[in-house]
Amino acid sequence: MEKEKEINAYSLVTPEIDALADGVRVADRIDPQLYTRYDVKRGLRDLNGKGVLAGLTNIAEIRAKKVVDGKEVPDFGHLFYRGYPIEDLIGGFVSENRFGFEEMAYLLMIGKLPDRKELDEFTKTLNFYRSLPTNFVRDVIMKAPSADMMNTLARSVLTLYAYDDKADDISLPNVLRQSMMLTSLFPMLSIYGYQAYNHYVNGKSLVIHPPLMEGSIAQNILHLLRPDSQYTDMEAKVLDVCLALHMDHGGGNNSAFTMHVVTSTQTDTYSAVAASLGSLKGPRHGGANIKVVRMFEDMKKNVSDWTDEDAVADYLAKLLHGEAFDHAGLIYGVGHAVYSLSDPRAVIFKKFVEKTGKHAIVSNENNNLDELNERIKHLYYRRTKESIMDVEKIIVPVVYTLTPEQKKEYERMLAIDGSGVMGYISIPKIHVKLPIYHGTEESILQTSIGHIEQTSLPVGGKSSHCSVSGHRGLPSARLFTDLDMIAE
Repeated sequence: MEKEKEINAYSLVTPEIDALADGVRVADRIDPQLYTRYDVKRGLRDLNGKGVLAGLTNIAEIRAKKVVDGKEVPDFGHLFYRGYPIEDLIGGFVSENRFGFEEMAYLLMIGKLPDRKELDEFTKTLNFYRSLPTNFVRDVIMKAPSADMMNTLARSVLTLYAYDDKADDISLPNVLRQSMMLTSLFPMLSIYGYQAYNHYVNGKSLVIHPPLMEGSIAQNILHLLRPDSQYTDMEAKVLDVCLALHMDHGGGNNSAFTMHVVTSTQTDTYSAVAASLGSLKGPRHGGANIKVVRMFEDMKKNVSDWTDEDAVADYLAKLLHGEAFDHAGLIYGVGHAVYSLSDPRAVIFKKFVEKTGKHAIVSNENNNLDELNERIKHLYYRRTKESIMDVEKIIVPVVYTLTPEQKKEYERMLAIDGSGVMGYISIPKIHVKLPIYHGTEESILQTSIGHIEQTSLPVGGKSSHCSVSGHRGLPSARLFTDLDMIAE
């Protein structure tokens, strides 16, 4: 049995701090109805789960809906870099059997596709920046390695500030220089940080390769990562496509928004990038992929036969009811929230991997995982639909009258995190994710779902009879307007 790591005294949450935290929860609670009254957006989505327009960009664009007969309906996902469809951009360099990351970087940064001379000069500059300051690996990366890559990167990026003679110059040419330099250095910062953690924490051999001074960024990553620096051309091409597909996503995600907010103060590039990395780390953003991996690992432990749909469906039900994995009541990795019918990046990458499968770059286990992922999405939507049908079978229990003191204590028990949100009703097929608040006041029902007092809490499970109330649709909120789009 693995020995549990001892927590040092300065990292412990003592009973005294716990008691203080209870006071903070009460003091800092904001009545959720005030967000509706003053039309305040809680993050980058409104109460109906719809994205909030937070800025304008001409760098990248996402389209996930279309207008049919004057009505906005779901559509297959589309992603554009500087107006070019991502399918055309990826297809261009793949069909010519060449690397494309550097070309995409030029397009996103400079605003147009480069000619051969421009691309060669740009790539030459990126390669020049593949050099960390003297002793940076020893003095910064190797010291106190972190278990989380985002923390490792943020610390390294902040430290690079001290090595830049023009760190605070925020003129466009200098910020472009810093951006190109960081683009070249991130593979080294990431992999050296990984190697340090693997050595000092996991006891593995420490392998630090100097970077390649030519070749694509994908080739350099594999060279740095592999102990023997060996990789196939196909492996590098697959990684190159993956990098190109994830270079930009419309500018509206949390880390990009963080960058906009922080740079508006005219701070330096390194501070702004470090702040964005902190945002990217969160499990509701870039950190979600770690959750997906760990969820699959837990599923593999608990479902012995992946072809048994009933067993998989039972596990999914436990996830939704908070009875499995991290008990959060969530299924991770079903799809990016901004898309409706498909994520174009996943479609392109899957086709590319299938096309190159004969090169044995994808293991049998990964093929099985891909198949399992598709079946999970199918079962997830099926389970969601079944949950809707079950609403008709809900039993409303007898409601007893509470004294004012009992009602106050009852409401206090429901205020778990101070937000007032008890849970969510999520129907991905019609893009509905509505928060459930306690009570059925009209101010709640105008934008959300109300939990009927003294019925079971919305946690699921056997013998649980939860009653909620909500409008089908309102002029000011769609709510369940599109419910009839769910058909057999």
